[in-house]
Amino acid sequence: MTTAVGKMTGALRERMPPLTAIPLPRAVDQRLLDKRWPVRELAAPPEGSGLKPVLGDAGAPLIGHSLDFMRFGVEYALRRYDDYGPVSWMGAFGKRIVTLSGPDATQIALVNKDKAFSQAGWEFFIEKFFHRGLMLLDFGEHHMHRRIMQQAFSRDRLNGYVDQMGPALRSGVAAWSGRQNPRLYWSLKQLTLDVATRVFMGMPGDGDSAEAARINRAFVNSVRAGTAIVRYPVPGGRWSAGLAGRRLLENYFAGNLPAKRAGGGDDLFAALCAASTEDGERFDDADVVNHMIFLMMAAHDTSTITSTAVAYYLAKHPEWQERARAESLALGDDIPDMAALEQLHTLDLVIKEALRLVAPVPTMARKTVRDTEVLGHFLPEGTLVGVSPTANHFLPEYWTDPHSFDPERFSAQRREDKSHRFAWMPFGGGAHKCIGLHFGTLEVKALLHEMLRAFRWTVPENYQVRWDYVSLPVPVDGLPVRLSPR
Repeated sequence: MTTAVGKMTGALRERMPPLTAIPLPRAVDQRLLDKRWPVRELAAPPEGSGLKPVLGDAGAPLIGHSLDFMRFGVEYALRRYDDYGPVSWMGAFGKRIVTLSGPDATQIALVNKDKAFSQAGWEFFIEKFFHRGLMLLDFGEHHMHRRIMQQAFSRDRLNGYVDQMGPALRSGVAAWSGRQNPRLYWSLKQLTLDVATRVFMGMPGDGDSAEAARINRAFVNSVRAGTAIVRYPVPGGRWSAGLAGRRLLENYFAGNLPAKRAGGGDDLFAALCAASTEDGERFDDADVVNHMIFLMMAAHDTSTITSTAVAYYLAKHPEWQERARAESLALGDDIPDMAALEQLHTLDLVIKEALRLVAPVPTMARKTVRDTEVLGHFLPEGTLVGVSPTANHFLPEYWTDPHSFDPERFSAQRREDKSHRFAWMPFGGGAHKCIGLHFGTLEVKALLHEMLRAFRWTVPENYQVRWDYVSLPVPVDGLPVRLSPR
């Protein structure tokens, strides 16, 4: 009975959009976007400093602009940039949050030369759910943890992970045969979870098991809880579900840790248990559990979002799908190793363009640890800051026809991403640049390679995906496609 109810509620969840994504007439959406609120200063600059105040607005009473980005995503980010420029503040989640957009502003915060920006900005959103994950650590402690963790992402380790994920992806994609009209996001999400379970945990992935379903739900609940409006464990609420998800994940990883310490293995869990620097620094048990929860979430969710976006654009642009397929078929029937995947140059271009159009992590949180300035604007100590790649990826001064799908912009002849160091930043930047970016790219390439070998897929000509930005971007309708055996 429990399994039947769970499957039924899961099926409903896959088909029903969240409240922030319920379709409304365009005129209503336009009215919401066009709404203006009184402009105020965030804080008065110190007298004689020559700095300008950060301007912005509080938005609607109580909720501020919390729902605006969730509903409108890129459109809202660009409207805000047009209204206020690269540095502004807004009310959201009961806080005043400064938004830094555009390459110059984001570079200041992410390079962080003066160490004025702390990762403590994440604490407000996800500390309860991803406690002491690598992304939440600062300065010297972060550097030490990253040095240890880097041992788990060496080229030799990556080679091993690719060898492990290949068979899982091939069998997982093959299992889609007979499913002519899947909601592709959910199929990809289950497949990437199976891969993460195999590669990260060293355990066979089993998408139909009750345990796999519980783990998947726990990750989803933990991620979505960070943007809950009601930040209190009300039964049935997102915050409460996130806390329960965190407890489940802690118990799961802690229960498996002794065996990993004792037995070793080629998976990431074992690698973190064994990793040490040349100075002998190692992770204790709590570190390993915290990092595993964070890395599983980061790898699983971002790989799902990126592969979904790539698949969508390949469906909308069949000429690119055929071009990518030709390269995949040229590799032959063997499951590709890392060197073979690196030959798939068309997929490289398409993945980079998909990451530009749909950044998997649309906002990066920071907090000022002392008074500072960005582009001549005064930010007082303790300011919550959102660093957004969203606007950077669409500014016409850096990108040709930025709203169009054009993978050739990343070709050696054009390299529009080199127009500014932070024009293209789907993996962040500075000391906290994503440690798993190479792993994630290889996984997405391997997954799309198997899809291209097995199927052709299409969407109706007039179909346009709509992304839900409640936490990380997810297609509202799950991305229904038509799959045809190749």
